[in-house]
Amino acid sequence: MRVVALVPGGIGDQILFFPTLDDLKRHYPDIQINVCVEPRATAAYQISKSVSEILTFDYKDRNSLADWANLVGMLRDREYDVAIAAGQSLLINLLLWLAGIPIRVGYKGKGAVFLTNAVPLKKDQYVAHMYHDLLQGLGIKSPCPELTVNVPKSDIEWANNEQIRLGIKETGYVLIDVGAADLSEMKDPDTVYPIHNWQQIIQDFQHKQPDIPVAIVQKQGEENFVRQIQQHLPEVKITAPQNIGQLTAMIAGANLMLCTDSVPMHLAVAVQTYTIALFGRTKPETLLPKNDRFVAIKSPTGKTADISPTTVLEKIWGG
Repeated sequence: MRVVALVPGGIGDQILFFPTLDDLKRHYPDIQINVCVEPRATAAYQISKSVSEILTFDYKDRNSLADWANLVGMLRDREYDVAIAAGQSLLINLLLWLAGIPIRVGYKGKGAVFLTNAVPLKKDQYVAHMYHDLLQGLGIKSPCPELTVNVPKSDIEWANNEQIRLGIKETGYVLIDVGAADLSEMKDPDTVYPIHNWQQIIQDFQHKQPDIPVAIVQKQGEENFVRQIQQHLPEVKITAPQNIGQLTAMIAGANLMLCTDSVPMHLAVAVQTYTIALFGRTKPETLLPKNDRFVAIKSPTGKTADISPTTVLEKIWGG
């Protein structure tokens, strides 16, 4: 059986779709699963264990009729038996019908007339569970499995060497993802946690736990942000993973992860690292599973910056 899953969104959306793909593979071990995702999201599948091929299509671009026709042709040429639409789009559902895919699974509502198997859309639950509901359209009623990833051996080795380089291999460490990548281009600056707040948290941690190093993940676009923190707190370690596998391996080695609502938060869930995550307007219950290892701090105003460092520190020391 050949299946294609069309999953719009970024890397975080793909990672939250992993349990659905993994459970589908568990029920049908010989199945071939392809995904059709936006170019910006392909990196997620470096740590997936269930996907055979990655197709790309920019769902949010200003696509011409020729672009949509090419998508139909790409799907038709591969002769899929099943298509799973993770979004709710009349146009996508129509294109799946035009591509001649016999079984078309998606959510009830907009465009469901072009589906063969539609399931209810329940938005107020953990998104991984919401995606997993789609398998009901294929008769799979099992509970949603936990989110897991498959980190390449080379990335695990890189992380081990990086921990040795930083001098944190034996002591353990706290890892912080500041969530400020491409700050100048961010559409929602309310999700950024200020430099001085991070500095206050790190300083307090260093005072109370001087034997446990603090390391900051520096992603592309965060160099200036991280540099300002390190200038004030020179003992902070800096790590700059070059791919999602290396990042995941560094998160897996941490004693504690501090982050905003971000891709590293989902990776921390996947590797079961104790995590404290800061949320602005987003509902934490939709992006974090119910588990004592994953603690959400919701802003009282909807702006992440309005979460006081004192509140974060209380969770660290009292959580």
